Amino acid sequence: MKQSARPSPAKKSARTQAARASSATIANSPYLGQTSDAEQRIRATGERLTQPRVTVLAMLLASDHAISHQDVASSIAAHHPIDRVTVYRVLEWLVDVGIAHRIAGDDRVWRFMLSDTGTHARAGAQHQHAHFTCNECGQTFCLTDTSTKLNFKLPEGFKTSEVDLKFRGACAHCS
Repeated sequence: MKQSARPSPAKKSARTQAARASSATIANSPYLGQTSDAEQRIRATGERLTQPRVTVLAMLLASDHAISHQDVASSIAAHHPIDRVTVYRVLEWLVDVGIAHRIAGDDRVWRFMLSDTGTHARAGAQHQHAHFTCNECGQTFCLTDTSTKLNFKLPEGFKTSEVDLKFRGACAHCS
């Protein structure tokens, strides 16, 4: 006689309660206003819509500056449990699908920021805009105003795949 692979009512109830608790926690998170936009952007990729992806992307959507993996993990953990490795994998996935990009910090820590709106190109597409790092608070901001085109002449045989230009000074919050 073959036994059914269905979970016991107690296990099923525990999973249902955990899902409700997770939903309630997200309902109380400071990124609530960004969750529907996050869900829409993830669905546009054709990839799976998961709770960690929505939460991490909602946090990036709510941020006005580039944030580190540690910043994301700490902030999210304050509202609901999430594994640091999961946060890292979600950030890498967001970069791979072109929703976010990575910025190398002077402290050798990657910071993550949303890519330009409307850009959902896979990794490898050119990421060409400048960044501004504040000497006072250390925050990094994307400078996406493309009205000023920089025209550098590269030596013969050189081909650009990415431009990384960083300005330093005091941000609007610190100046």
